[in-house]
Amino acid sequence: MKKININSIKSLKFKEKISMITAYDALMAKIFDEIVDVILVGDSLSMSFGGADDTLEIGIDKMIYHTKSVCRGTKRALVVCDMPFGTYHNKKEALKNAIKIYKHTKADAIKLEGGKERVDIVKELTKNSIAVMGHIGLMPQFVRAEGGYRVKGKNETEIEKLIEDAKALEEAGVFCIVLEGIKADAAKKITESVNIPTIGIGSGKDTDGQVLVWSDMLGFFDEFKPKFVKRYLNGAQIIKKAVKEYVQDVKNSTFPSEEYWY
Repeated sequence: MKKININSIKSLKFKEKISMITAYDALMAKIFDEIVDVILVGDSLSMSFGGADDTLEIGIDKMIYHTKSVCRGTKRALVVCDMPFGTYHNKKEALKNAIKIYKHTKADAIKLEGGKERVDIVKELTKNSIAVMGHIGLMPQFVRAEGGYRVKGKNETEIEKLIEDAKALEEAGVFCIVLEGIKADAAKKITESVNIPTIGIGSGKDTDGQVLVWSDMLGFFDEFKPKFVKRYLNGAQIIKKAVKEYVQDVKNSTFPSEEYWY
């Protein structure tokens, strides 16, 4: 089973769609590993599993803990760790924290949010042998500054800026770019403007790949479903049914039966 690396991902541009999914522990990573191309240890875990309203509160040490866990369950897929909010506001801090991730995990790359304003940081990381995935469009770490989650690429001015951002990130050395919450026609133009893969989330079908949060697409988070999420499983309902059956067996003393004791 050949390990996927950043060159493997770059080679898929215009050839084969890239599949990416989040994971935060070894258990789920092991399940996904033989199936998907990329596993993202996203700061989305702050919301999906921490119950937070946004991604901003999670810190570098928690991201390292979860990335280390994911790497233990992964042999084939490329593993990418999100750089959390506040860990890459300048070149010095970005390099220090990216090196910390590399030293303490087996992550193949890090991901950071931002366009042209992050170019110097990306260059600093890549020249120091840190592989970087970019992220433009709707950026969760910018949600408070922008007053909420806003779809991007709605007009020519926004589209031109997004294309400039993508080109600048490519020139700076990112191997791939996540396009989140961008109008489909704009995402198509961005994808065609760069020679590295784009991975969409809520950005139409013409990107080079797609990413979803696993608890969303498997129906474990059922309080809210974003427009861009397709549920492939009613996970919460299945789990609840199984747990109710277990509780009933315990209450009725039908579990454990003799076959389950020593």
